Amino acid sequence: MDRMLVVVFGNEKSAYEGSRALQELDDEGSIAVYAGAVVTKNADGTSTVKEGKDAAPWGTLAGTAVGSLIGILGGPVGLAVGAASGALIGAIPDLENSRVGSDFLDDVARALTPGKVAVVAEIDEEWTTPVDTRMEALGGYIYRRSLSDVVDTQDERDMASMKADIAQLKAEHAEAKADRKAKLQARIDALNAKVQEKMEKAKARREAIQREADAKVNGLKTKAAQAQQDIKAKTEQRMASVKKQYNDWLNRLHSN
Repeated sequence: MDRMLVVVFGNEKSAYEGSRALQELDDEGSIAVYAGAVVTKNADGTSTVKEGKDAAPWGTLAGTAVGSLIGILGGPVGLAVGAASGALIGAIPDLENSRVGSDFLDDVARALTPGKVAVVAEIDEEWTTPVDTRMEALGGYIYRRSLSDVVDTQDERDMASMKADIAQLKAEHAEAKADRKAKLQARIDALNAKVQEKMEKAKARREAIQREADAKVNGLKTKAAQAQQDIKAKTEQRMASVKKQYNDWLNRLHSN
């Protein structure tokens, strides 16, 4: 299952050990790590993504759910916003792209206080015990959430609602007197503009979803080519799961 994982530690040393432990679990095939970072919460409330030899080589954060989550929490890849205070205005794109609920963000923001260090990663895991055992042994506090398409579901509802309103307004427009037609048409035009905006947004998300899926599949292909036979089989299963998941999302977005 594709999940967002945040493990909060009291110091950098433990966080780097946690980062390496995730990489080891990935190497042995227990989990797959798609993107990740070690993040320090600064005294001014912003977050800093740590770099260096102790940070796991998980690639770019740009365009990933991990990058969006760090952006919400105040990191350099996004707008500095305090999720726990509810000050999410202006960060809605990052909130949507993180694909986790605001309650999860609140929990993480409350735990990641100044001076604390977190490992943030998007992972695929079949069960939670391998990660929990390693992280708890290092003193980490674990927060995880299955990544979802809740935004797509809400968009579908919004689109259906607006289209129903447009149909009703058009019916009224056909029967209305001249003095009402202009006002009804203005409302129809406004709703049509919102529908068009939703469609353009869906197109942009389709393209982002395709890029993310391609990156994950390519990474898994490389791992499968290098892995031992048992790990290779598990990696290929994950590859098929990624392809199906993202194809399902793309089909849903195409239907809007």
